[in-house]
Amino acid sequence: MNLNDSERIAGVLEARNMTQTDDLDEADVVVFNTCCIRENADNKFYGQLSRLKPLKASRPGLQIAVGGCLAQKDRAEIIARAPYVDVVFGTHNLGRVADLLDQALAQGTSVVEVLDAVEDGGEPIFSTPVVRESQHSSWVTIQVGCNNSCAFCIVPQVRGGEISRPIDEIGREVQGLAKSGVSEITLLGQNVNSYGRDITRRSPLFSNLLEQVSNIDGIRRVRFTSPHPKDFRVDTARAMADLGPVCEHLHLPLQSGSDSVLAAMRRGYSARKFLEKVTMARASIDDLAITTDIIVGFPGETDADFEATLQVASEVGFDGAFTFIFSPRPGTRAFDMVGDFVDPDVVSERFERLKVVIDRSALQRHQARVGRLEEVLVDGVSKKDQSKLSGRTRQNKLVHISFNGFEEELIGRYAQVAIDSAAPHFLRGTLVSLEPPQRARRSLPVLVG
Repeated sequence: MNLNDSERIAGVLEARNMTQTDDLDEADVVVFNTCCIRENADNKFYGQLSRLKPLKASRPGLQIAVGGCLAQKDRAEIIARAPYVDVVFGTHNLGRVADLLDQALAQGTSVVEVLDAVEDGGEPIFSTPVVRESQHSSWVTIQVGCNNSCAFCIVPQVRGGEISRPIDEIGREVQGLAKSGVSEITLLGQNVNSYGRDITRRSPLFSNLLEQVSNIDGIRRVRFTSPHPKDFRVDTARAMADLGPVCEHLHLPLQSGSDSVLAAMRRGYSARKFLEKVTMARASIDDLAITTDIIVGFPGETDADFEATLQVASEVGFDGAFTFIFSPRPGTRAFDMVGDFVDPDVVSERFERLKVVIDRSALQRHQARVGRLEEVLVDGVSKKDQSKLSGRTRQNKLVHISFNGFEEELIGRYAQVAIDSAAPHFLRGTLVSLEPPQRARRSLPVLVG
């Protein structure tokens, strides 16, 4: 979501005839788009911001703007800690960043404009221009905000309640992206499975949206992130199985395998229910990859609770996971559980044990793909090895590709890649051919379940 917001901020500024630069010394405006979901993100931001103080002193005309989730949360504290910041804006008014910079320049003082509610039904966020980093892949925001009340999560406080974008408007954006050469889209929301419930009580809605965007000419891949396990239902699984462009990758955040911890987290499901969702998804969707999020050290987590998490992770056999050490965020229910915080040394030891389980299953699933031909959308030169290209399979697996030829001719194209070897976090392969045939599309029956 923050990456998509950054592209929108860039779009607003470029619409004012600004251009992006990687050279801080030639910049007229520096924008921080912040995250506050974990404490280390706060610390990194304030550290980076402090490094700009001498530059601002030497170049008073330089403007510094701070936006995003941390700005929404710490609007006053940012100016108090860094009075040299010119503009502070939140998650609901990023479309006004250029106007706010002009206002600060005109009045010669800092401007703070952080709204507590999305104006005009969220339209300013949805309608801002976008500067995409990729010409072949694009985020498509379908929803902002969240109506869940997870004890560890500050997102509802900084992004507000759920607001869904009209389905026809989403379709028009995707049509425009397809005409511009985009072939892969990722539908983006805090809880995509609840898409549309604030618009109508008709159900299902998200699977209908998947069908609509899948039938747009030029769209070859459709991804989405992130679903909530309690809201992932059979109609979405069947859409993933029946609609050719919808990719065989499901990111389903577990967070914990302990029922008592899940209840304390206010997640709305049990470990058994989560496993039932996984079983249903794998039974419905061929060649499905499942990834997850897991938090270690949530307040009150016992050894038995953690063992339950290891058990569920082992039983599912995830293709990969984002694993996190619990980070207390002011304003959340979990922040007030200070008396139940787990010893940091214990948490670190648990974290390493979980990593072993996740890496083991990821490696096993990746090794099972060795010897196969995989469809890979080539994204660019590998960050790890400049002699190789990188791309992703339909299952969202990173592939480092050996090739002969000019890489600029391959970027953004679909390739058949022979998988030669595997590691826990990526595959290695050799380019065989370009532009395989597109998968056939099948119609999706409207189902409720």
